[in-house]
Amino acid sequence: MSDDTAIYLHNTLTRKKERLRTSQPDRVTMYVCGPTVYNYAHIGNARPAVVFDVLSRLLHHDYREVIYARNFTDVDDKINAAAATTGLPISHITDRYIGAYQQDMQSLSVSPPDIEPRVTEHIPDIVELIETLIARKHAYFAEGHVLFDVKSYPEYGHLSGRRTEDMLAGARVEVAPYKRDPMDFVLWKPSTEDLPGWESPWGRGRPGWHVECMAMIGRHLGTTIDIHGGGQDLIFPHHENEIAQGTCAHGELYCHTWVHNSFVTVNGQKMSKSLGNVLLVRDLLAQAPGESIRLALLSTHYRKPLDWTVQRLQQARDTLTLYYDTLLKFDEVEVLPQADADSELVAILRNDLNIPSALVRLRALLNQLNNASTELQRVHAKSTLLASANLMGILQQAPEQALVALCPEVTSFLEVADLDDHIERLVKRREQARRERNFTEADALRDQLEAEGVLIEDSPNGPVLRAIATEPK
Repeated sequence: MSDDTAIYLHNTLTRKKERLRTSQPDRVTMYVCGPTVYNYAHIGNARPAVVFDVLSRLLHHDYREVIYARNFTDVDDKINAAAATTGLPISHITDRYIGAYQQDMQSLSVSPPDIEPRVTEHIPDIVELIETLIARKHAYFAEGHVLFDVKSYPEYGHLSGRRTEDMLAGARVEVAPYKRDPMDFVLWKPSTEDLPGWESPWGRGRPGWHVECMAMIGRHLGTTIDIHGGGQDLIFPHHENEIAQGTCAHGELYCHTWVHNSFVTVNGQKMSKSLGNVLLVRDLLAQAPGESIRLALLSTHYRKPLDWTVQRLQQARDTLTLYYDTLLKFDEVEVLPQADADSELVAILRNDLNIPSALVRLRALLNQLNNASTELQRVHAKSTLLASANLMGILQQAPEQALVALCPEVTSFLEVADLDDHIERLVKRREQARRERNFTEADALRDQLEAEGVLIEDSPNGPVLRAIATEPK
């Protein structure tokens, strides 16, 4: 792959943007930490799913073979608590919320990963890895627990930029007496009869959080992967501990590139149950189409915090309405099969997945379609626009269907082609009022048109008229 077609990503481990390295020339492996399934997905859970879906689409564009895995953590103390409250087995809880998560992500046009492993399906792999770490003197057994010996890995803290001395100085939690060192973390812990558990060389128990992803990666992607992704909140301790385990278990590089998306806030505040501002994806889907939510999540660079507001969602909705209005106008224009995405837009995405800049380029492609003067130009412009938008997972619906979802008050989005003289005069008067900046009269004429069954929408190319839905009698 030449320099001008290479993908560059910000590597959390090295703290700089680097050319993507892969273990094999035309094959890339990517693992992204998925949800712990004890509740419905919120907008913070949706951001990494959407961001890494775009990265997956770009990788598929550039590489012959892409293997993308995103896991489900289906054994966890929060899941155990939910099961205890309902009196149901944990599988009833996890199956329910895995199904809900998949449904929500599908509504956001997130393509399913190639592999969706569950922790409970990989207990033998986890046990084998722990045995390897014990044999290599990187883990030890104490009072029913198996713990990772952090001092056995001198590079610990490199991903997060934390020194063990500083972490110890800032620690306020009581250290378990069976730990050799306060920084040591659990690989296996005992389970009482009322908790889920599996037989192991160390007694009936369940895995620690950090060893789970490492085991699933080893089973499906190999001992060294190309990209490991997740939310910024996972850098420490989860991903820091993964590196320590993976490196010590296999004696080689665990991952080439670490990619993390930043946080989502709501109206400038951190999401929390105490503030009552945790936004569930399924609640948002009752307010707006999934494509609008997806576009809103893509409107800020993935490494920057994204503040979720009503205005951000409405802006995404308005932007999609503009695009689909134009696509409806060119609905009869042919789309070329296997059309190529715009090379400039692809280059922007290859530069650390700069989706906001790619969206600016997409608007330029929309303008090219509007300004095309021949049928051949329109065919190529529309084909390029749709192929480029597909890399970001948008504009793939039939225009009229999309517009019905975006503007539910309108049932017919066929343009009003044959205007009677009266309506035409009202439209012309309103345009004249707008040119003269007489917005009071323009608004009054808009209301008059609406009362007569015509909705008028302003676009860069002039007014667009729609027939307003009428209530059945």
